[in-house]
Amino acid sequence: MNLDDLSKKQLLEMARRRNLRGRSRMTKQELVAGLSGIPPPQAGAASATPQERRNLLNARLNSFVDHSISCNWRGAEGRPCGLPIIRSRDRCSLHGGLGDSDLAIPATGRLGFDTWPTVLRQLWLATYNVDPIGLDPIVAEMVWHVLNYLYFEYFRVEVEGVANIPDSGPVLLVANHGGAALPYDAAMLTLAVTNEMTAPRRPRIMATEVFNATPTLSHLYRKVGGVYASRGDAEYLLRTGKMVGVFPEGVRAFQKPFSQAYRVQRFGRGGFITIAERHGAPVVPVAIVGSDEVHPAVFSSEILARVVRLIWPSQRVEEMAVYLNLIPLPIRWRIRFLDPIMPSHSGSDPDPLEMLERTQEIRETIQKNLYELLAQRGSAI
Repeated sequence: MNLDDLSKKQLLEMARRRNLRGRSRMTKQELVAGLSGIPPPQAGAASATPQERRNLLNARLNSFVDHSISCNWRGAEGRPCGLPIIRSRDRCSLHGGLGDSDLAIPATGRLGFDTWPTVLRQLWLATYNVDPIGLDPIVAEMVWHVLNYLYFEYFRVEVEGVANIPDSGPVLLVANHGGAALPYDAAMLTLAVTNEMTAPRRPRIMATEVFNATPTLSHLYRKVGGVYASRGDAEYLLRTGKMVGVFPEGVRAFQKPFSQAYRVQRFGRGGFITIAERHGAPVVPVAIVGSDEVHPAVFSSEILARVVRLIWPSQRVEEMAVYLNLIPLPIRWRIRFLDPIMPSHSGSDPDPLEMLERTQEIRETIQKNLYELLAQRGSAI
């Protein structure tokens, strides 16, 4: 029996008979994966080895792909695609098999250096489209695999509450920002979603000017899914049902000294609440432990900030941190996704006072959970 041919109602009935946990919240693809024997993800389980977690991830990703059928897309010269199709579709993930969804499914159904010759061929032929903001699924897939070394082996990231992330529709992830030489927290937040969700969505993380004004770096950042920290980009993504990640503390947190580690800074004027309300997007607060200790900052310098502004006049940075080490420390990370906050005035702008109150509540909630995670983690290394 082909589970893909059954309706969601029939799949739910089968899941009930087999006592499949969490079935009421699963999408049809997740039900098919669960009933096919693919174990549900145990987000960031400390007891599993990195290789076991990688194997589980690849098994889950592979459940979305049907290797028995090749994509029916053909190029202008009649050359076939050759990649496996997405289940219940007649196309692969590159040529329309995912439609307009933000699911992150590798072109071959798995991650690995052995898949690179195949995906590099597609990159060379340029037979697929990038999205309007610049996301290139092949480049994103390759960077995903490379950064998983940091995620699984080096930082040993453990994740809680991944079930709090909605399976579809617009979502706004709001996280605390760590002081580090590079935006490790943006990368680990992205990987926590793509590696641990049963049906992995692709969060689009917003970044400041330095990642969008630097040659080469700005291109790469856009290709892997990053977006410029502008209201226009955020509203476009939410309007089209995508997941967006923001760090409302901004540069203040990115350049803070180690003495202020895990002290959540002010969340600006709370513009992210207005955007979420306007597009009916749930806000999922995220507490991240690890990023403040990867590159401990000894102090912050205003002189260095002036030098940066000479090179990048558009930068808003007032101070630049001076870091203790060049090589990132192997800190153990913890990421906790908290209960989603549903919009109270969907489709309209909230009252400014209410917006500030809700912003402060989210900030305090994240701060409380940071303290809890730090207490539970124990040793940092």
